[in-house]
Amino acid sequence: MRLVIARCQVDYAGRLTAHLPMANRLLLVKADGSLSVHSDDRAYKPLNWMTPPCWLTEEPGTWTVQNKAGEKLVITIEEVMHDTAHDLGPEPGLVKDGVEAHLQELLAEHITTLGDGYTLVRREFPTAIGPVDIMCRSGEGTSVAVEIKRRGEIDGVEQLTRYLELLNRDPLLAPVQGVFAAQLIKPQARVLAQDRGIRCVTLDYDALRGIESDEFRLF
Repeated sequence: MRLVIARCQVDYAGRLTAHLPMANRLLLVKADGSLSVHSDDRAYKPLNWMTPPCWLTEEPGTWTVQNKAGEKLVITIEEVMHDTAHDLGPEPGLVKDGVEAHLQELLAEHITTLGDGYTLVRREFPTAIGPVDIMCRSGEGTSVAVEIKRRGEIDGVEQLTRYLELLNRDPLLAPVQGVFAAQLIKPQARVLAQDRGIRCVTLDYDALRGIESDEFRLF
């Protein structure tokens, strides 16, 4: 991983255009080829980014990141204050919460919980930035990517959004719809998901295990 702190401006040209004026920023280049531009706020979310497959061309004072679709991220560098590279070694992967892992297993087994006619493609469907919990097809044959959480928060919606962005670049899969499934979905996460066209599904763990609850539930 390469970390560069620089005074720079950033211009994106692709499906739309965006401009970040000259300021001090962190440029993060990962081994998978991705590049993201960060400021000293907004928590983890970058100001702009380019996901793989893409390539970086460095010229004096200018970085150009381009992908196969012809989208470009042009970074004009006025001053470099820090430039280091670090080998992080192999990634052991995310160890899921036991309930969360079991939810994935149960939902894959009972995929029609998502709707009539749904069929399972596979669990842990691979992407360049990590596996989607479940890939399936709707009754109409549309590809559907499912991200499963025990507690659904904004981070999970952002994670699924990144998966969908990559998956929809594959002509064999597109269009890919998203489903955010959790035992409990926070209101803010639900609003964000709906704004991005992602369907939210509340999972009943006991019902999936075949245990009937004697409590009344609203659906």
